[in-house]
Amino acid sequence: MKPIPVLNIKQFEQDVPISDFYSSDLTSHLERHKDFFHKPHSHDFFLCVIFSKGSGIHEIDFNTYSIKPGSVFFLRPGQTHYWKFDSPPKGYIFFHKQDFYELHFSKSKLEQFPFYYSHKNPPTLNLDSKNIEILESKFKDIYNEYCTDFLYKKQKIASLINTTYIDLTRHYNAIESIKKETSLAYVETLRSLEKLIDNHFKAEKSATFYANQLNITSKHLNRITKATLGKTTTDLITERIILESKRLMVHSNNTLSSISELLGYEDYAYFSRVFKLKVGKTPLAFKKSYQ
Repeated sequence: MKPIPVLNIKQFEQDVPISDFYSSDLTSHLERHKDFFHKPHSHDFFLCVIFSKGSGIHEIDFNTYSIKPGSVFFLRPGQTHYWKFDSPPKGYIFFHKQDFYELHFSKSKLEQFPFYYSHKNPPTLNLDSKNIEILESKFKDIYNEYCTDFLYKKQKIASLINTTYIDLTRHYNAIESIKKETSLAYVETLRSLEKLIDNHFKAEKSATFYANQLNITSKHLNRITKATLGKTTTDLITERIILESKRLMVHSNNTLSSISELLGYEDYAYFSRVFKLKVGKTPLAFKKSYQ
């Protein structure tokens, strides 16, 4: 099997090394890493990027998004993505480990921000022309601080990231019609559920298993997923399986039957039926169409 490349922050060139943070202007970043940004890969960190110029596409977990001035993208660890540009891009990029943010804001979590809250929320935001320059200046401030060697550098970067995320959240909620949650308990349970599914979806496909892990009934867990995402617990489990199967079909040399086995399906025919029901085509047809 040829695995999807998983990049970490230490692989990126840095003038002022910080082991859990990186920032750059986009032109320099893409030039330094031109050998792989156009190839599917994933990260073990959170990534945020703003485009002030340029056009093209950004594929994130098999969903394609347009790149244009004002595009902002948010990636969580583990997501597969690549960029393809039609015209030269400009902007700024930064990424960081979860601890980099949360150690400085002990009472806050990255998942409080809607773009990191759930896999189901769009990983992109399109700013209007009057706000592009304002938000880009915040990314530039982060980059400029990253290039300094002043006292309390990491603390200031963390503060700048926090205020940038807050401003982006205000625009995100205004533009993206994100459903407002009425119960903080529901939000916390959904976060825990998604983490459990990520860790166990290959072996555990029963909603009852996840409900038991969360110490609630299956009926109540379905009530939570319906209220927050409009889907059942089983829907979320199946969607995670389908996403992983797509990643393996496109980015590995595994046979379709071995992929089925890796995902916990000993009967390939059954797996194929599940895949076709959700995707609208067989695994083989999907793989051929994507290639």
